Amino acid sequence: MKILLNNNDLNEALYGVTDLGFVPTMGSLHKGHISLIKRSIKECNKTIVSIFVNPKQFNNKKDYKKYPRNYKSDLTILKKLKVDFLYLPKKENIYDKLRKSKIKIIKKEKIMCAKYRKGHFEGVIDIMDRLTNKIKPKKIFMGEKDFQQLYLVKKFIEKKYNSKVVPCKTIRDSNKLALSSRNLLLNKNELIKAGKLIQNIFFFKKKLSKKKILKKTFNEKKKELSKIFNIDIEYFELRNKVNLMKSNTIKNSKIFIAYYLNKIRLIDNL
Repeated sequence: MKILLNNNDLNEALYGVTDLGFVPTMGSLHKGHISLIKRSIKECNKTIVSIFVNPKQFNNKKDYKKYPRNYKSDLTILKKLKVDFLYLPKKENIYDKLRKSKIKIIKKEKIMCAKYRKGHFEGVIDIMDRLTNKIKPKKIFMGEKDFQQLYLVKKFIEKKYNSKVVPCKTIRDSNKLALSSRNLLLNKNELIKAGKLIQNIFFFKKKLSKKKILKKTFNEKKKELSKIFNIDIEYFELRNKVNLMKSNTIKNSKIFIAYYLNKIRLIDNL
C-alpha cells in the first residue's frame, strides 16, 4: 500500500491509473468502511482510501475535536485489506485553491440534518468536490447509513464529473445498530440502549400499513421513543427514498431519525 501524504504524491501515484475506486473516510475505520473497501476492490482495478477529518463539515468545534481518531488501527486494517493507495492529506493539501462559487443547498433540500446542522452538507459537498477533482475516480463508494449525505453528494458529483457514486448497504451490529465511528464515544450501556431503540423502530416499521400513514402516527411514536429511551430526538420522519420528499406511505420510503444519546448525536434510516 502506497501512503500519499500530499498532492504531489497523489498525482505521481495515480498517473495513468484507470478504473479507480475511491472510498472517502474520516478514519476510525469499522466494518461499515471495510464493506465499502471490499466492494471497491471487487469492482475496480485499483482502490484508493482517503482519511481526513474535515473541519468544514462540523458546525460545532467541540464535536470536531472529540471525533474519534485511530490512525494506527486504520493503517493496520488497510494494509490487511491490501488497499492500493491511502491518501492522508493535511488541511492545506485539501484547501489549496479558493472556490470560485459558493456551494449552496437549495431550499427544499434544507431538511433533516441540513436543517439542524447549518453548513454541514455544504462542507461535505465542498470536500467531495475537491477530492473527486484531485483523484478522478471511476467509482466512489458511499454507505446508505448517511442517506441524506449520499443523496446530495451523488446529485452534485454525477452532474459535474464522470465519476459514479455507488450506494452501499448499511452494516449493522447484532443489535441492529448501524455501525458508526461515533459509536466509539458511547459506553456499553448506551450502545445497548441505542440498539434497543433501533429494534423498536424496525418493529414499528413492520407494523405500518401500506395504506396512507397519518402524520399523527409519527408524532405519537416520536414522543413514545423520547419517553421510553430518555433521549432528545431532533427529527423522526417518513420520507421517499428517491427524492427525500415527505411521504405518507411506507412504499419506496424510509424512516429517518436523528437523536442525542448522552450528548452524542446519532442518525439512522431504515
